[in-house]
Amino acid sequence: MGDLRSTVVVGAMVILSVLLAYVQETRSGKAVEKLQELVQSSTLVLRDGKETDIPTVDLVPGDIVLLNAGAIIPADLRLISAKDFFLSQSALTGESMPIEKTAELNGKAPGSVIELPNACFQGSYVVSGTARGVAVNTGERTYLGSISAKLAGEKTQTSFDRGIQGFTWLMIRFMIVMVSLVFLIVGLTKHDWADALLFSLSVAVGLTPEMLPMILTVNLSKGALSMAKKKVIVKRLSSIQNFGAIDVLCTDKTGTITQDRVVLEKFVDVANQPSEDVLRYAYMNSYYQTGLRNLLDRSILSHTDLDVERAARKVDEIPYDFQRKRMSVVIEHEDAHIMITKGAVEEVYAACSSYQIDGEVLPLIDVIRRDLMEEYERLSRSGYRVLAVAYREFPRDKTAFGIKDEAGMVLLGYLAFFDPPKDSAAKALSSLTGMGVSIKILTGDNELVTQKICGDVGLKAGGVITGSQLALMDETGIMKAAEEHTIFARLSPSQKEQVISALQKAGHVVGYMGDGINDAPALNLADVGISVDTAVDVAKESADIILLEKSLTVLEDGITEGRRVFGNITKYIKMGASSNFGNMFSVVGGSYFLPFLPMLPIQILMNNLLYDISQTGIPMDNVDADYLAKPKKWNIDNIKKFMLFVGPISSIFDYATYFLMLYFFGCIAFKDGGANAPYLEKLFHTGWFVESLLTQTFIVYIIRTKKIPFLQSMPSLPMIVTTAAVIAVGIYLPYSHFSDKLGMVPLPGVYWLWITGFMAVYAAMTHGVKVWFYRRYGDD
Repeated sequence: MGDLRSTVVVGAMVILSVLLAYVQETRSGKAVEKLQELVQSSTLVLRDGKETDIPTVDLVPGDIVLLNAGAIIPADLRLISAKDFFLSQSALTGESMPIEKTAELNGKAPGSVIELPNACFQGSYVVSGTARGVAVNTGERTYLGSISAKLAGEKTQTSFDRGIQGFTWLMIRFMIVMVSLVFLIVGLTKHDWADALLFSLSVAVGLTPEMLPMILTVNLSKGALSMAKKKVIVKRLSSIQNFGAIDVLCTDKTGTITQDRVVLEKFVDVANQPSEDVLRYAYMNSYYQTGLRNLLDRSILSHTDLDVERAARKVDEIPYDFQRKRMSVVIEHEDAHIMITKGAVEEVYAACSSYQIDGEVLPLIDVIRRDLMEEYERLSRSGYRVLAVAYREFPRDKTAFGIKDEAGMVLLGYLAFFDPPKDSAAKALSSLTGMGVSIKILTGDNELVTQKICGDVGLKAGGVITGSQLALMDETGIMKAAEEHTIFARLSPSQKEQVISALQKAGHVVGYMGDGINDAPALNLADVGISVDTAVDVAKESADIILLEKSLTVLEDGITEGRRVFGNITKYIKMGASSNFGNMFSVVGGSYFLPFLPMLPIQILMNNLLYDISQTGIPMDNVDADYLAKPKKWNIDNIKKFMLFVGPISSIFDYATYFLMLYFFGCIAFKDGGANAPYLEKLFHTGWFVESLLTQTFIVYIIRTKKIPFLQSMPSLPMIVTTAAVIAVGIYLPYSHFSDKLGMVPLPGVYWLWITGFMAVYAAMTHGVKVWFYRRYGDD
């Protein structure tokens, strides 16, 4: 998590490496070896009451572990003793600040197991203090191990996978019915079962959308290349379509919508008015201390333009500890020694007997103390991390100082810190909302901070659900909470999964954006996992899409690109499915009443090949702006209805062509036999081949948009070129040198007048049915 982990670099690296080892090596049995190499030696293992040299990875339940500062928790432990014991659970919860653990329960019911005050979990690390704990769970049975097990498992089917699978089975069912009917009809009417089998297999090929894999791959690859230009890595091609389909985006807070750094937002006096004195005193406290400077100190010291004494003589220092929760430095100033104290508000208050406002020092009586605490509480409720600053003057002859001297101090004011949102967050989230994507915050951080950040980026909270509240809900309650609430705070990794799973069960396509180890299971479960360039490696490994730049505005571009890709994929599916269905519907009828096959098997295959070639321009086609305005999901029922309503229209003109060729051009005379019969059969085949190819190729322009083609929606140049080329080839084939090999003959000139009329009426009818269909059933 970027800068917020900078105070614990070693620990974070170990945690990251441990989880990576789990993910990559659990199945091969090497996870234990990897853990053994990485866990530091700041722990001591007791077995049967004796010190041992047992590696921490060989722990078994019941072993006693002694923990010191810097230790990585090697197993899930129950504390049996602890002294000033603080550890970081950021790897598990995402909350950056250390928390105190004790051997006793505090009497409060924990919201989740991770909040138990006397339990430590593998993957956490010790910030300060000492403790002794008994191992409860080890290895894969630990809380961290359960996360790695989920990541090692097979990824669940996404919306894209389910959609493609649904369409495949739809076509298979139609194919089985149509091929069986054609085989039986041709066999019974023509009495040639070998030809019937060959012809029915040709029909199966004709019904198959052979170009679908190519259309899918080219569309998705084109989308990935487009996103790469915007510095977005697409790890899984199918995630492009899922990106466009998401209607709920769940996101972690820290590092995704925030800058993942601590900023000193306010420095105010006790009346909550800006005060340079407060900043100046705090600066000197941080500047002159010799201990480890934490994130808050570095944030204070970033104010380098401050007019402050940097060359004063340091007299003494009282280091920070987690019992006092404050630290003091003493510097020489003019004719006095000044003690400057900075720390937790309650602890600094306890050391103060007066306060300063507008340069006047006043006694800190109980009534005033309560009023001043209200200012502090107001800042805390606003989501700030608040410290207090106080000072005390001593005579110059006093040169040694201790904790007892932190008394009778003057309260000067407060410092308010927070992790600010990214500059692009508010605009990006607003744009996503405008595109029909609901935003939900899933974080392990506390609810006050989360509410403030959400307010800063323009998200309406509408109530907050905490991990402890979620733990008390059944599946129905979780689904209801997931639908109705925007902010979920203090969540464990498994609870993030629960929220995402509930949204998916409710029919949503869910995206999740996170950057921490604790986000990895949610990234793996979501339909599309999104991470950022500063994320830990485990999060990047689990994600489908990685943003290489800090700006979140690329999310809008990604969703638009995903919808464009999906729009072009469904164009091909609707065009191919309806056209092929219509043609094969014509084949079934023609096979019954015609004295010969409606079209030769080689002609069916050639027709299908040319039509598929005409569709190669689809990945480069334009998509209407209104189509991109809202999320798009797979709707197999809608595709089936479109195929059933639009497909038979082509059959009307196929049958019209049948009767044109039979009775206008005299092909019905085939029944009388004679020397001219083979020519008449070829003439019929040629006439229907050309009509079938031209109408289904031209009708692409009608089906590709809800609007009036060319006038309201212009196809792309590649689309125009490919379809025009195929139409030209279709017209040329009957007159080509190899027409005889295809079983074709030249067509009379008047034929082209008839076909031109058919195409005009066909286009008008299809457009009318299309408009009616979209009004009634929508375009999902």
